[in-house]
Amino acid sequence: MTIPLEWRRSHLSREITSSLSGSRVVVLGMVLSVRRQGGLCFIILQDGCGIIQITAHKDKTPSQIFDKLVELMPHSYIGVKGVVKAIEKAPRGVEVEVEDLYVFSEPKKLPPFEMFAKTLPSLDKRLEIRAVDLRRPQSQAIFKLKHQVLQSIRSFLVERNFIEINTPKIIGSATEGGAALFPLLYYDKEAFLAQSPQLYKEQLSSVFERVFEIGPVFRAEKFKTPRHLSEITSVDVEVAFADYGDVMNLLEEMIDYVIGNLMDKCSEELQLLEVKLEKTKTPFKRITYDEAYNVLKDLGVEVSWGEDFSTLALKRLGRINRGFYFITDWPTISKPFYIKPKDDNSEISESFDLMYGSLELSSGGSRVSSRDLLVKRLKQQGLNPKLFDYHLRIYDYGMPPHAGFGLGLERLMMVIIGASNIREVTLFPRDQSRLTP
Repeated sequence: MTIPLEWRRSHLSREITSSLSGSRVVVLGMVLSVRRQGGLCFIILQDGCGIIQITAHKDKTPSQIFDKLVELMPHSYIGVKGVVKAIEKAPRGVEVEVEDLYVFSEPKKLPPFEMFAKTLPSLDKRLEIRAVDLRRPQSQAIFKLKHQVLQSIRSFLVERNFIEINTPKIIGSATEGGAALFPLLYYDKEAFLAQSPQLYKEQLSSVFERVFEIGPVFRAEKFKTPRHLSEITSVDVEVAFADYGDVMNLLEEMIDYVIGNLMDKCSEELQLLEVKLEKTKTPFKRITYDEAYNVLKDLGVEVSWGEDFSTLALKRLGRINRGFYFITDWPTISKPFYIKPKDDNSEISESFDLMYGSLELSSGGSRVSSRDLLVKRLKQQGLNPKLFDYHLRIYDYGMPPHAGFGLGLERLMMVIIGASNIREVTLFPRDQSRLTP
């Protein structure tokens, strides 16, 4: 439908403050709730920026408008013309007294939950009508925080002379090796959805020196846990003339910056979610793989040197190490082919995982910059160097030492808001059992 000219919005809810008291405004949005109290009708109207209270007086509002307001159902989309009044008891200390009403649409039915309900249906049921679930103020707050996290990451990196890149998401061979790939038909060839921009960002670090990408990556891993999805948003960073110590420092500085920005700019969203953020304590604790391995052995946890730590092992480590910490110097055999072995001990790599308790947030390290060593590492991991010719040929022309990391955005969000399920912080999650909506 065409919006009538006289019903174009004059102000967003956030812009209506007590300084506008006495002014006439046009507000548009969705009805969150309707409450009648004697000769008064109160509506909480929500737009993309927040909420505003709409008030109608039976003895002052035209009867046909008052009656229509009283009959409105939540999830109706309306326009209201009225006068701003400063009211201390109203949400945000201001309301709009109705003079006219326009109804854009009304729902045919209500969802199986109320907008301000404390008790909700299961997450799976809410995901079936995700866009409706996202109308809840608490649900919106999560993704407004996520937006600010993204803005903060970009700001932090751009201020440090990083260039944002966009790399292919349809690729011809595995980036990381292994079989956790989604195959697809690319004309008459087999292709895959990218599981990482790893090799492209390494190549581009030889051009721009400091690069980052924020985008989707795809993992065909058959995990059914609250921590895993088949499609996630990855924050990938690569830096030339740097080693793993440099990028660990960069990563912890970035997280400190992000959390500080949320505390400064998102107090309403944090309060709505009952989240109390605290400034991070940097530098983050660093423990080596061998130190973690020995701790686990002392605790009686079964671990095999050279392998990833099990979920149980990480939980035990998380009980000892609260908050953010790095596990560094992993066995070379446990890391991808592009991770650089230490010069004085090739069994140990210049690598790290960033943890929060038992949750892995990021993985990174120094990269192999020698073509010969890269070919050797590929063969050691049972990979065919010919499949990586497009990458290896760049190394024929020289490659600076470089390092980087990949950070899972959704897992960082889990930490920030204290979510127990990664699907809560993903708009439209994809996993083994969910391909819609």
